Amino acid sequence: MPNMTPKTNGRGVQVEDTKICVVMVGLPARGKSYIAQRGNYRRNDAPQPSADFFDTANAEGERRRRAAAEAAFADMLGWFREGGVIGIFDATNSTKDRRKWVSDMCAREGIEVLFVESKCDNEELIMANIRDVKTTSPDYQGQDPEAAALDFRNRIKHYEKVYKTIDEDGDESHYTYLKMMDVGSQVIINRIQDYLQSRVVYYLMNLHIRPRSVWLSRHGESMFNLSGRIGGDADLSPRGHQYASKLPELVRQSVGDNRPLTVWTSTLKRTIATARFLPENYNQLQWKALDELDAGVCDGMTYQEIKDAYPEDFVARDEDKYNYRYRGGESYRDVVIRLEPIIMELERSEDILIVTHQAILRCIYAYFMKKDQSLSPWMNVPLHCLIKLTPRAYGTDEERYQADIPAVSTWRGKGSTAKHEDPIPEANMSH
Repeated sequence: MPNMTPKTNGRGVQVEDTKICVVMVGLPARGKSYIAQRGNYRRNDAPQPSADFFDTANAEGERRRRAAAEAAFADMLGWFREGGVIGIFDATNSTKDRRKWVSDMCAREGIEVLFVESKCDNEELIMANIRDVKTTSPDYQGQDPEAAALDFRNRIKHYEKVYKTIDEDGDESHYTYLKMMDVGSQVIINRIQDYLQSRVVYYLMNLHIRPRSVWLSRHGESMFNLSGRIGGDADLSPRGHQYASKLPELVRQSVGDNRPLTVWTSTLKRTIATARFLPENYNQLQWKALDELDAGVCDGMTYQEIKDAYPEDFVARDEDKYNYRYRGGESYRDVVIRLEPIIMELERSEDILIVTHQAILRCIYAYFMKKDQSLSPWMNVPLHCLIKLTPRAYGTDEERYQADIPAVSTWRGKGSTAKHEDPIPEANMSH
């Protein structure tokens, strides 16, 4: 693959032209789909194939798998031509011929290739992945779990016949690649050449595929919530204190008694007060990065006061809530950037309970639920509700535990004329 000379902004950071195709490599049940969140091209053609479909001796299965790969790749190239920067090509890509085909196709389009190989010899982790796949993969919907597990193991055996790891010393040594062994216990990086590649590698090195969940809770209702004021460092309301007392019970209901969590709060007193009754064996950490969106000159004001004092700003924010930045404060876009180290720590951690603020949790929720961050200002994260998110290979499971303690609604509809009212509750999410 030819070396590329991406344009930079004078500080070594690329600003245009660089495009990267991240190519997954490895056997099934090694965490590739968890990393990549794969698409459904092959499934559109063969919705629930048996293991025989993946037998290398099955010429028809091979033809259809190849056609699915080519269709996915063609769509990705089209996306790059429309301005896309990073695309993920998720398949086993287990042979040298397949990897060469991908590399050659990308080279013709001026697209850099980063191979990401996930290797795992830890039988316990492999079995955990198989259990996850048989319960969440579209291939096995409605099937007996034990039969699904057996079929999936047979599928792996077919791939093992042809699988070749990336050759570190031979004819693949010129590739740019990242190899992760046993869920990141060992990592090999080869020929990372520029800023954007290094950022992708940094993100991937923080991922792990061990089973875990993330729990999200807003602070209890605050005195500012009652008066309709934004920002500030307000105390909890009486009902907010009730929620703080109730939170340990909700956590036990969701987590159990013998699964200690690490608790993250912001540095503001309403989140710290909400977490104060959690078990003593829960390690608690305060993060400045988890503080609420900075409302700048509008801090402590009601929406009506903002509308009266800054009418143009009021309309501008309601019409473009994601990008609008308060005078002297932040936008949701700013918060997303601020949360990058939090996301990295979440990805490398196991069970975490986060007690923080509405805007912060909206951005974290959107990340795990694979929602566009531009929609985060309208995510429904109500007061007095514990949300459990469990990342899996094919999406994220969500459970909600609503405390029987009333609280005001702080949700606001999209647009300057929208009412300040409760959103329509999401189906099948409440406990």
